[in-house]
Amino acid sequence: MDAGAAALPEAWSQVRAPVIVPLLRLAVAVCLTMSVLLFLERMYMGIVIAAVRLFRFRPDRRYRCDPLPEDQARTLAGTRYGPAEDDPELGSSAFPSVLVQIPMFNEREVYQLSIGAACGLSWPADRLVVQVLDDSTDEVIKEMVRLECERWARKGINITYQIRDDRKGYKAGALKAGMKHAYVRACEYVVIFDADFQPDPDFLKRTVPYLVHNPEIALVQARWRFVNADECLMTRMQEMSLDYHFTVEQEASSSVCAFFGFNGTAGVWRISAINEAGGWKDRTTVEDMDLAIRASLKGWKFVYLGEVQVKSELPSTFKAFRFQQHRWSCGPANLFRKMLMEIVTNKKVTIWKKIHVIYNFFLIRKIIAHIITFSFYCLIIPATIFVPEVRIPKWGCVYLPCAITLLNSVGTPRSFHLLFFWVAFENVMSLHRSKATLIGLLEAGRANEWVVTAKLGSAMKMKSANKAGLRKQFMRIWDRLHITELGVGTFLFSCGWYDLAYGRDHFYIYLFFQSIAFFIIGFGYVGTIVPQS
Repeated sequence: MDAGAAALPEAWSQVRAPVIVPLLRLAVAVCLTMSVLLFLERMYMGIVIAAVRLFRFRPDRRYRCDPLPEDQARTLAGTRYGPAEDDPELGSSAFPSVLVQIPMFNEREVYQLSIGAACGLSWPADRLVVQVLDDSTDEVIKEMVRLECERWARKGINITYQIRDDRKGYKAGALKAGMKHAYVRACEYVVIFDADFQPDPDFLKRTVPYLVHNPEIALVQARWRFVNADECLMTRMQEMSLDYHFTVEQEASSSVCAFFGFNGTAGVWRISAINEAGGWKDRTTVEDMDLAIRASLKGWKFVYLGEVQVKSELPSTFKAFRFQQHRWSCGPANLFRKMLMEIVTNKKVTIWKKIHVIYNFFLIRKIIAHIITFSFYCLIIPATIFVPEVRIPKWGCVYLPCAITLLNSVGTPRSFHLLFFWVAFENVMSLHRSKATLIGLLEAGRANEWVVTAKLGSAMKMKSANKAGLRKQFMRIWDRLHITELGVGTFLFSCGWYDLAYGRDHFYIYLFFQSIAFFIIGFGYVGTIVPQS
């Protein structure tokens, strides 16, 4: 036993200098390079947004978006109308036919909200078709959704309830099947709302004119507004990340090259552009991004309207959020693998747009941003504590991360005081995002895993307030344990103690704080706790 114990330090000393130190220095150099690239990308988008604000380079100044003639006449006449209240004297000939698609899967808590909001859109009744695409496997929920559709149909709404024999292709398959019906041929545009989205009545009035007056535009994307952002700390963290995505990433991409990733919902498409791009494909879990890139490679332009906001719900349980992030991280990486050569060899778009899609959109935002966060801040920095020969410059481990964090905070000024919590939470989630990114790049086992993000709606929020249910959940703490997070937390905590005892860079301040975040999530104390029945 003593001989074996003595052999370990000797083996470590033999491999440390020739193997460990060079490899760790290489890893630090790679991580610092990726950090600089990420910082430059954030600076670039920040400059673009500042210029857009300064010179008022808004969409309504770049594109024609006049109200439709009949709509303008109604406004001047002071006429109020809804989908079933058209004035026959004014008619509806100036309005294009619009298809509204609502894909659903066992949406017990929110189906009434989304269907009601879609049926309440202010648009002539003879020019609006609401299509509920129900892939539910729960027969009770399917019957509830069908009855809700019949209820609105009795009110004069042109609404159809569509089901399939199987869930092939998941959401992409449902949307594709919905487009095959004969009545869709009369529609010029299609708007998609996920089951938890609730558009305002004037949504179509504010978005469709961009498509009507600008034949080069294929997509008009609206912003998401979160009705449950204040539900718990985890939803506040999500709000900060998504607000940056919409306020900066989508706005900058729309302003510079009229391209961005379709968010999968709250967007209006020109149906002819969808058909020209090849329709919906289910080869990845990001069918929305897939379609957007193929349409962009055909030369179509996209417009992002930040002032048009659609109410939606954030996942408030950690399990739902984790599955969502796996899909959102794995899908883009897998799509990059499948479309890289198609983008490179495309003849219809400029070299600038190719660079933007490959480098800015995919490489920096969808791959490097995920991998660098976990590998550098949760693996490489802690590892250097045990190898003092490898030093990380202060600009790389302090100044640059602080600058990137501050640039990310501009999306949600009201949550600036939560910035440290957001950093810790994002670092924990980077564990799952980096793993999902590698799975997508390598097209490993879970590359095409599709788990629908569960929505709680108002009913479950009331259940979550039940104290007896909370006590019951507390007794089942082992059901909420996340072993991977606990393992990383233990590693960081150990590194922190070693640095406190023997280190000289004071990394333990960060390591203790970050390890606590891993422990909190590892023990399941994050998000809304849903009582088990």
